[in-house]
Formats: sequence, structure tokens, C-alpha cells
Amino acid sequence: MAHPNDLRDARFLLDVDTRPPNPVPPTILTNAAAMRRWRAANSGSCGFVPTMGYLHEGHMELVRRSIEENLHTVVSIFVNPMQFGPNEDFSRYPRDEVRDLAQLSAAGVDAVYLPNANDMYPEGYQTYVDVERVTLPLEGAARPGHFRGVTTVVLKLFNAVGADRAYFGRKDAQQLRVVQRMVRDLDVGTEVVACPIVREADGLAMSSRNVYLTPEQRSASTILKRSLDLAGDRWAAGERDANTLRALVRDNIATEPLAEIDYISLADDVSLEELSGLVTRPALLSLVVKFGKTRLLDNVELA
Repeated sequence: MAHPNDLRDARFLLDVDTRPPNPVPPTILTNAAAMRRWRAANSGSCGFVPTMGYLHEGHMELVRRSIEENLHTVVSIFVNPMQFGPNEDFSRYPRDEVRDLAQLSAAGVDAVYLPNANDMYPEGYQTYVDVERVTLPLEGAARPGHFRGVTTVVLKLFNAVGADRAYFGRKDAQQLRVVQRMVRDLDVGTEVVACPIVREADGLAMSSRNVYLTPEQRSASTILKRSLDLAGDRWAAGERDANTLRALVRDNIATEPLAEIDYISLADDVSLEELSGLVTRPALLSLVVKFGKTRLLDNVELA
């Protein structure tokens, strides 16, 4: 008798192999009702890539992975005001919808969901999603209310799109774990697929906010990956003291005058509780460093 996973894989391969060979421009959907009607009319596996636009190669890797693994792919573009604090960069967050749509059309995306803030949060809106402990450290401490905005919008997007799989990059490591926790706790039917960090040739993790960097800051920012690699090499050589590993990263970044450390964390890979002493379980080494007003995130998983 075939194992259920074998049957799932057989259906998966059949489904993907029936994808039309010639992509057509994506359908543009601007509200949840239209998005749900589109999904109801398009049976078969559906992958979803949620974005805030200003797409780069990191986003497009997620898109290509979804297209490879699903019959249909939907990408959302929505700069979510709920996840920005009062002194953050919502108003100046980079936007280029025309370029984004051209990239998605060339990639063969089936539909693009383009809601606006009034559709997502109409007058009288008062319902939010709060994930508790895993949201408290790191970005949760630095940006109060940020993850409530993330989880609320992600659940609304999941409900509208009705995808089988949703693709998230590992660069936003805490966000990934928060969404995974929400999906588990609320029995959400969409599978969260974690994808590798996509980097520039010099190692900088791709981010829409990299455009804010001056040429000098952009050159200096390569210190982040080099510092994480230093700790990763020491980990591979057998170093397990949490304070030593954090200090390696901190001391190396401190050699770059343009870098201002926000935080460096070595935490449990799942709970994100900070570790001390000898590290005996998989860990996440993550950091946020500012160059001018631009906060850059990066991380490496130690296992």
C-alpha cells in the first residue's frame, strides 16, 4: 500500500505538470471578495508570496519557488500601515508598483492581490491577532506593536487568498517564527514554507530598505555577513559558549565606524529565548545594525 506522503507527492507532480506552458499577464485583484472569487474559480494547488512591494531578487526567488511547486501562484503587494510605528518609515517606504507588476508578469505569476488600506482596515476596524511570547524579544522589544500588525495582516491575506502554501524568507527570522506559531496555534490551513536568505554578491542580505544606504554605508554593511560567518566558523570548530559567540560578532562589527549596533542575539531557534552558558540545542544568531537611519537585519542558524 502506498504511503500517504507518496500519494501526496504523486498528486503534487501531476498538478504542477498540468501548468499552462505560456504565462499570461497576471489577474489584478483589489479586494478580498475578488480574491476569493478568483481562487474559487482556479482549482489546484496555490502558492502565495506576501510582499510589501519594491521587489528584489529575494522576493523573486520566493515567487519562482512557488511557481515550481504549485499550479497557481498569487503575490500580494501591500505596504501595511499597521506594522509601522509612529516614527518609522511608512510614508517613505520605497514603492514602484509598475516595476513590480512587470517583474511578476515576466515571471509567470497568475494573480496579484493589491488591496488598499481602506479595504484591509475599514472604518470601525477593531480585530487584531496577538501572538505572545515569541513576539516579545528582538524586533518585538525594539518595535512595540510591530508583530501585531504583521500577524493581523498575514492572517487576513491568508483568509483572502486561500493558498495551500505561503513562502517566507529566512532573513526576517523572527517574523517567520511568529507566523509559524500563529499558523500552528490557530489551525490555519496554509503551510508556511521557509526559504533561504538571498544575498548580494558581497554578502549583504537583500532588502527593499537597502536602497536607503549611501555608497559608503552600503560598502560598510558587508561587515554584517562577515561577522556572522566568523561566529559560524567558530561554531563549526566546536565553540558553544553563548557569550563568546555574541562577543565575536559584536567585536567584529565594532571595527566598522559607520555601524551602530541595535542588538545581537543568540537565542533558542524556536522560542527565541536568549541563551547563556553552553549552547546545547539549535540556536539563532541574529542582529540588527543601523547605518545612518537604516536598520539592517541578518542572521545565521546554528545547529
